[in-house]
Amino acid sequence: MVTREEILDIALLAKLSVDEEKLDELTKQMMDIIAFADTINAYEGQTGEFDNINGLSNVFREDTVVASYPREQILKNVDGGENGFFPVKKKM
Repeated sequence: MVTREEILDIALLAKLSVDEEKLDELTKQMMDIIAFADTINAYEGQTGEFDNINGLSNVFREDTVVASYPREQILKNVDGGENGFFPVKKKM
């Protein structure tokens, strides 16, 4: 259970101001969040395969070396480039 004082302590640590009239609503919302997290934790403890609920297998592929475009063909998009590289303006 979350108390009003704990909410005020958290707000102080986060350097937030909490209006007195919103304190009760905020306390209830925090309790709802914690209850939801408890529900998730309870469910995960009952099953061993929570992380693979879709039944996916390894979708990685082997890295293969493929031929690239020639440098001249790539650099023609920037009028030939500068010393074989893309020129980039320095941001000031």
